[in-house]
Amino acid sequence: MPARRKARKRALDVLYEADLRDLPPRQVLAGYLERIAKPHPDHLEYTVGLVEGVATHLDRIDELIASYAEGWTLSRMPVVDRNLARIAVYELLYVPEIDDPVAITEAVELAKQMSTDDSPRFLNGILGRIAEFATR
Repeated sequence: MPARRKARKRALDVLYEADLRDLPPRQVLAGYLERIAKPHPDHLEYTVGLVEGVATHLDRIDELIASYAEGWTLSRMPVVDRNLARIAVYELLYVPEIDDPVAITEAVELAKQMSTDDSPRFLNGILGRIAEFATR
C-alpha cells in the first residue's frame, strides 16, 4: 500500500473513532499518537495533517458534502463514507499538491476495501461534483 494511502487509512481510523465516540478529532488523534509504536512511520506526518486539516475545516467540509450529496444527509451516510468524503474534500480544497483525481480515486479505493458495495460509486459522484465546484 502506498505511503499516502496508509496515511489516509490512519486518518480514517482517527476520524471514524472521533465520529463514533462524538469526540473532537484532535483529542482522538492525541490518544492515537500515544498508542503508536515508535519510531513513527514516515507517513504519519501526512496522517496528522489530514486529521488536523479536517478538524480545522470541518464545518465547511460538511456543508459541501451535505449540499452535494443529493438525497442524503450526513447523518444517514455510513460513518466510513462520511469520513472518507471529509478526507477527500479536505485534499480537494486545501492540499494543492494532491491532484483532484488522486484525492477522489484514493477515497474510492479505500471505500472498496472498507465500506459497502455502493460506497465507491456514491463517493465518486459526490467528490466529482465537489471537485467541479472547487475548480470554478
